[in-house]
Amino acid sequence: MTRVLLIDDAPADRRLLRDALEADGFEVDEAEDGQDGLRKLFASRPDVIVLDVMMPNMDGWAVCERVREFTETPIVMLTSLDREEEIVKGLDLGADDFVSKPVSPRHLIARVKAVTRRAHSHAEETDDFRFDDGTLVVDTAQHEVLLNGQAVELSPTEFKLLVALAEAPGRVHEYASLLKRVWGDEYVDDIDFLRVYIWRLRKKLESDPDTPARIMTERGFGYRFAKSP
Repeated sequence: MTRVLLIDDAPADRRLLRDALEADGFEVDEAEDGQDGLRKLFASRPDVIVLDVMMPNMDGWAVCERVREFTETPIVMLTSLDREEEIVKGLDLGADDFVSKPVSPRHLIARVKAVTRRAHSHAEETDDFRFDDGTLVVDTAQHEVLLNGQAVELSPTEFKLLVALAEAPGRVHEYASLLKRVWGDEYVDDIDFLRVYIWRLRKKLESDPDTPARIMTERGFGYRFAKSP
């Protein structure tokens, strides 16, 4: 049974989400604030943390940062402010996923299942693949990315997204197809999520991320990986 630690200062919200999660077969522990959540994290050792951002005294950002000091347990943030801004901040602090408030219990359950599945998936979905345009090398067998001979550090999700793009240089990849391949069916409408990860890749691979030469935007449709910059 998957154990979820639900950290939220709103009793009504916790009750709603707890009832939905337990009805779907999850075991749920509750925490009423950030400090209580950190205490219960050590005691319950959950498989997934569902963490509200807006809490008094110790907000979700501070909790996320503390959690990442000692565990890689997946964290799903409950957000209510600017979506894209929060995704950027959360990823920098180590969050794995984001669900907007007001929360649909069914949507949250789907995302909790998705992050749990990714956390326990060790096999790459793609066959061995190598891209080399003379300056950029993407090698799935070695699980490495080199830019001008220097290693580029990417997160597992960033690497998977780069491979999806580089496998078909010159082709336009629709938003939904990239989201489905990299994150799963639960994410096909989450364009903000994809946009943030594309920006993170550009910062690491482009000489000028604001004027990209490798990962091109096809407005209203998707992204295209250039055959050569």
